[in-house]
Order: sequence, then structure tokens, then C-alpha cells
Amino acid sequence: MQLIQYRPASDEVAARPLVMVPPCINKFYILDLQPENSFAAHAVKERNTVFMVSWRNVGREQGHLTWDDYLEKGVMSALRAAREITGGKEVNALGFCVGGTLLGAALAHEKPDWVSSVTLLATMLDFHDTGQIGFFVDEASVRAREAAIGNGGIFSGQDLAFVFSSLRANDLVWPYVVNNYLLGGKPAAFDLLYWNADSTNLPGPMYCHYLRHAYLQNDLKELYDLRKTGTPLFVVATREDHIVPWRSAYRSLNLFGSDEKHFVLGASGHIAGIVNPPQKKRRSHWVFDALPEDADQAFAAAREEKGSWWPKWDAWLARHRGEMKAAPAKPGNAKYRPIEPAPGRYVKEKAH
Repeated sequence: MQLIQYRPASDEVAARPLVMVPPCINKFYILDLQPENSFAAHAVKERNTVFMVSWRNVGREQGHLTWDDYLEKGVMSALRAAREITGGKEVNALGFCVGGTLLGAALAHEKPDWVSSVTLLATMLDFHDTGQIGFFVDEASVRAREAAIGNGGIFSGQDLAFVFSSLRANDLVWPYVVNNYLLGGKPAAFDLLYWNADSTNLPGPMYCHYLRHAYLQNDLKELYDLRKTGTPLFVVATREDHIVPWRSAYRSLNLFGSDEKHFVLGASGHIAGIVNPPQKKRRSHWVFDALPEDADQAFAAAREEKGSWWPKWDAWLARHRGEMKAAPAKPGNAKYRPIEPAPGRYVKEKAH
């Protein structure tokens, strides 16, 4: 991966940096699409020093990489670098989708005592109910993948993108067959759809481990025990998510040993419910004051509030980001020197 450090937008910033771990099956810019709907830009505006992981679109020379490589050389390397660059004692961490799964596994495996808060966006750690994706995974299909690429090789990002598009074929497949292929029209410029088609290859060993231990056996939560992780936790799910069912995201609360836990349920789906800037005043969200073990019981007592959940998260993160200090004059430090201008070369590589 490459690590992107965002330029501060204020004279003072929080002492503890915020490290964002996006999904490795897509490009990082889902959290930084355009100025008006960029979650990263919003976090910078709120006076955070923001770092973003940009996962490599792997080629055959990286086809040997494992799940543990992604934890250590990806997540933990990013957290350590942000900590050393800012000179702080602690960092705040955020994971989105499988980025949150990797973040949770890394924290459970490494047990760092210098992560001051964890935010999980549309993330599964308990794969008891995987929704529609579960129909694509069984013992025979996983064994076939393991035989083909389990010891080395590439799983095509284009194949994975097709699976996710198939889950919402009426929205993501058939309109384009009709409008573009049959009627000869050109697709309208749409940032979310561009990102959706800009997929990322995965190393075979890493992908096979994820399939077996998450979707098939659901034993990631045993392999990486989070019960001793007392880090304050903020979990966001979306009510119409077809990739991470919100009740499955809710189960993450029971896996952490934190005394401080918060859960917010956004309206809409996996992407639109997360990328929901406050200024557009769209959609609503539900705040869960009580967090019983049963998700439906919790929802029955939740209260609906209009607009984005982002300001609520801002207020929560502000309590965990430490004192304010002068903003850095330039990115990196003597150990971590800037490699090239953002967004870097990795995000520009296409899946082949």
C-alpha cells in the first residue's frame, strides 16, 4: 500500500491523527470522491490530520501475499507511520467495509495500546449472516479457488466487481444494457458508478483465507479475539445495505470489550448511506441509545434524526483526538519522506 497524508485546512490540528483504511477490493477514493461529498475532506475540515491507505492493485509479483501480510504490512504499517510522522503517542483508526474487517483483525492480532478510538463503517466482523453474498460461497467453490490460487496467483478485481453488480442487477447491470447497448446512449458521468467499475485485484492466498475464515466458517472472530480490546468504538451501518446487512454490522458491538460503544444506522445502502455529506441535507439516520444484544430490539427503541450522521461522529471523535497543536508545515518526516504527489501511482493502476 501507499499512505496518503492530507494537507491540513487549518492552523491547528488534533494531536492524534486519523488513519482511514478503505476496502482493499476497491480504490480508496470512495472516501474522497469530489469536494462536495468527500468524507476525507470533511474530516480534514474538522481539524484532523488525515492519513489514507491506498491499496495496491496487485500484479502477479504480489500474488503470494497473505491475509496476515495485509494486517501487518498494510494496516499496522499505516497506523505506525501516522503515529511516527505526527509524533503523537496515539492514533484514531477508521475502517470501511473489508477495510474495517482488516482493521479489527489487525487490532486483535497486534493488540496495540496506542489506538485511542475505532470507527467501523459498514463492516462485518461476525459473518453469521452475510446476506446475498453468502449464496456465492460454499465449500466446493472455496476449494476450487484454493486449488487454483490458494498458494499463489491473482483473483481478478473485475470478477469481484461483476459479483457485486449482480447483487443489484436492476440498478447496476440492466439499465446500461438497455440505454447503452440497445439504445446507443452514453452513460452519464457519475462518480459512484465510475468508482464501482474501478476494481482492484487481490492476491490469491489472501482472498482464499478471507473466503474460508469469514464467509464460509465464520471463525475470524475466534482467530482474532477482540474481547480484550477496550478501545472506544463507533459503528455505522446502513439500513438497505446489500453487502453488509446492518444486523451483522451491529454484532461487532458484542465482539469488542469496550466500555464505550456507539451505534448509528444510516438510511439507504452500502455507499450512499455512508457518503452522505451534511450540507446536502439528505436521508436520515437512527441513533441507538440502548445497545441490547438483539439488533431488532435495539432498533425498536432507536430514534430517527434527519440528515447526515457525520456531525454526530465529528462530536464523538473530537472527544478522542487529544489536544490541538500547530498544523505541520509539510507532509512526512525524516524517516517517511514523500514519495510522489497524491493520489499516488497505486490508485491509478487498472485491474487486468
